[in-house]
Amino acid sequence: MAHRERTDRHGRLHAEQRDVEGIRVVTLRGEIDHDVQDVLSAALLTESGAVPPRIVADLTDVTFMDSSGINVFVATHRRVSSAEGWVRIAGAQPSVLRVLQLVGIDTVITCHPTTEQALHSDL
Repeated sequence: MAHRERTDRHGRLHAEQRDVEGIRVVTLRGEIDHDVQDVLSAALLTESGAVPPRIVADLTDVTFMDSSGINVFVATHRRVSSAEGWVRIAGAQPSVLRVLQLVGIDTVITCHPTTEQALHSDL
């Protein structure tokens, strides 16, 4: 684990980043909606503003996500995929996972029950 950062917007979304074996792990807590989509976007990027080649987004403590968050994940997935990388989602609560499944994101971005599984999956 190399780098840690914290971001907060009105107490609604907290993001913490760390690197695990070259994979950017972004742990999110709170709600993801239009008001904090820029916080989510920034959390997924590197310090230089580049998109890392491999990202695991830990949503274990995310209690709500609307289409704004989905749009950020789709945009990040497109950028990372064009560079032969990947984005994985881990630990989504049932209500958040339901939203991801309803819009079909789970067919584009692999969802895993835990961060550990997302880090070590061959998919």
